[in-house]
Parts: sequence; C-alpha cells; structure tokens
Amino acid sequence: MMKFLMMMMFMMLLCLKKNMFWMVQNMMMLMFFLFMNLSVNIYNFSSLSYMLGCDIISYGLILLSIWISFLMIMASESLMKSNFYEFFFLFNIILLLMMLYLTFSTVNLFMFYLFFEGSLIPTLLLIIGWGYQPERIQAGLYLLFYTLFASLPLLLGIFYIYSNINCMMMYFLKFYNYEFMFLYFSLILAFLVKMPMYFVHLWLPKAHVEAPISGSMILAAIMLKLGGYGLLRVMVILQKIGLKMNFIWVIISLIGGFYISLKCFCQIDMKSLIAYSSICHMSIVIGGIMTLNYWGFIGAYVLMISHGLCSSGMFCLSNINYERLNSRSLFMNSGMMNFMPSLSLWWFLLLSSNMAAPPSLNLVGELSLINSLISWSWLTMIMLIMISFFSAGYSLYLYSYTQHGKYNIGVYSFYSGVSREYLMLMLHWLPLNILILKIDYSMLWF
Repeated sequence: MMKFLMMMMFMMLLCLKKNMFWMVQNMMMLMFFLFMNLSVNIYNFSSLSYMLGCDIISYGLILLSIWISFLMIMASESLMKSNFYEFFFLFNIILLLMMLYLTFSTVNLFMFYLFFEGSLIPTLLLIIGWGYQPERIQAGLYLLFYTLFASLPLLLGIFYIYSNINCMMMYFLKFYNYEFMFLYFSLILAFLVKMPMYFVHLWLPKAHVEAPISGSMILAAIMLKLGGYGLLRVMVILQKIGLKMNFIWVIISLIGGFYISLKCFCQIDMKSLIAYSSICHMSIVIGGIMTLNYWGFIGAYVLMISHGLCSSGMFCLSNINYERLNSRSLFMNSGMMNFMPSLSLWWFLLLSSNMAAPPSLNLVGELSLINSLISWSWLTMIMLIMISFFSAGYSLYLYSYTQHGKYNIGVYSFYSGVSREYLMLMLHWLPLNILILKIDYSMLWF
C-alpha cells in the first residue's frame, strides 16, 4: 500500500513542470490499473504495510477515488485553456487523492480521524479558489464549521477507546462492544454530518452550487462516502447500544429523505437539484447501515459506489451545459435537445441510473437497502415507497425540463459536444452498468 502513496508523492513533482496537465491524468489512469490488479482478501485486511491495509470496503472506495480524480482533471480542461493556476489545481487534486487514499487504507482509528479531517482542506481550497460566485466563501465556511464542530466529539471518543483498551487498530475493535450513550453519540455524529443526514445537511447544497465542476464531482462521489465508510467501521463496536438507539437515525433519515425528494421539485438550479438528490440517496444508506444487518451493510456499500459514479456524471452534464450557456437555471437550459441531441442520450442514461433502473448498480444497492429496512420494520415501507417514487419523479422532472420545451431565444452562439466530454460521460456510465456483472465481489465480503 505504501508504493501507491509514494507514487502520488512523486506525481506532485509533475505539477511543477509546464504542460503536464494530461500527463498527471495519464499517471492516475496507470495508478488505477495497478491498484485494480491488487489481490484483495475479501474477508480480512490484506496488503498490510506500516499501518496501511486494504479490505474489500477500502478497495472499492480507493478505486472510486482514483477514478473520480482522473475524471476531475478531464472535466476541468477549461482551467488549462484559461491558464488559471492549473499547476496549483493539479497539486490540490493529488493532495486530496492522497488524503482520501490514506483515509480509506489506514487501519489505525486515530490516523483515520486525522486524514478524514485533512481531506477537508484541499476541498475547501477547491471551492474557494476555483468556485464561481462570491458566495463561495460562505459555502466554504458552512462546510468547515459543520464538519469540524461535529468531529471534535469523534476525536474525544477515539481517545476514550484508546485509554480503555490501549489499541486503536480497527481490526481488533470487533472484539469489543460498548454500551455508553455519550461514546455512541460522539463516535457517529461526525459521520452523520458528513453523509449528510437530514437536519445537518445545509452545508451540502451550498458547497455544491458554489464549487467548480471538480469540487462538485469529488464532493458527491467521495466526500459523502467518508461518512458511510466511518459508520461501517465504528458500528462494529457499537452493536449493543445500536440495537437500542439506531431507530432514531432511521426515522430521521427516511422522513428527511422524503422531504428532500419534495424539495428537489422546487429547485430551479440544476446543480442544486442534483445535490439534493444526493442527500436523498444517502438517507437510505444511513437507514441501511443503522439496521445493522447483512443486507443493509452490503446495500450501503454498493449504493455508495454506484451513487459516486452516477452523481458525478450528472454534475459533469450540468457543467457541459453551463460551459455553453453560462447559466445553470432550468429556465435557461430548456429545449437543449434541439442543440445537442447526442447529449440528451447521456442525460437519459445517467438519470435512469439515478432512479435505479436496471442494469445499473444503483438498482442492486437500493434493492438490498429496501430489503434490509423492510425486514427491520415493515413500517419503513411507507417512506421507502415515497422516496423511490419521487426519486423517479425528480429525475424525469430534470430530464424533461432540460431537454424538452421551447429553447431560450438568447442562445445565439453555440458549439456542440467534443469527444473529451463524451468520453468522460462514458467513463462514468460504463462502470456503473458493467459492474453489475461482478456484483458477487460486493455482496460476499461480510
């Protein structure tokens, strides 16, 4: 695992040289294939090296991180063209990838906390440095304070565990089972804010709307998954009290998911709508993890991977429209089928994956989570029906509003899609729909 860390460190040196924009991207592709060929033990940590290790959950999320970072560079070509601090941008992306890699691969709980918080800094730099409106400062502050405020108790909880058992290795924690209310709340609060759960979700739409395309992609694809990953790790030691207390989070998440689905219909900004739909999907993931059963855990893992690819692809689509029309408003972007009919196909493919239509990976994840929640309590069925129905509703709303209808008369100059953009969209959609053929890897790790 150390060798990939070294590779990223040396990739940082490439940023200092001129005309290395695509070279860094090629190196990321190379790293992706090298990491993909790692032999991973499905049941235990493998590839152990100096406090770094990899099991199947880490493996999938690290692969996703490298893949999305590779696509972030591909999506940000306009930065290179305008020559707007492109070297610092590349450096920032590699630093962020490094933090995420270390977060997912460390087996020490304290180091996990350190990198979990460290990944906030490059994200903040992305939003403040390359964002669009002046409100990006406020969005950055929201992001910073929401996550930092909730994660201080996590640090105290980790110190308490260490003082109690003199060990912080995640693998050994499964032998312990705590039943302390304060420890329970302090350990999971930071992850619920990061997911984000309803009530503590306000930072996410702000951050998404103000972030550049690369910031939106990494936020949707990986940063939200940090919370899910953390919950999967700490729920192992909180099973006893979890059986008593988890119903709170399931109720909040499911009712919140339903409210957020309705909120999606009120949005007129494309990015904002996609951001709210992310919260809606993550609410089912929280519900699945909190049921503490097998289906819930694997469903949460699969939906995290699939949502990462799907949501990131949708942000790319909205950015392609934004680069043409300089507006993300649904009113300005209507009737786009007249201008870019080939892009309508990609809108349809990614939005159908977003509403969990087969053969996308979202379908497998949602079916597992629905299975887990209904087996936990049949009453959850009511909210799940609503969430699933409205999920299809707002996806169709976004599609029909952007592609059909009268186009804006002010669109007087226009250029069609370029091969880079179509390739980028295909690299989001293809893994999302091909991975279903190897679903046994995701389903058999528990």
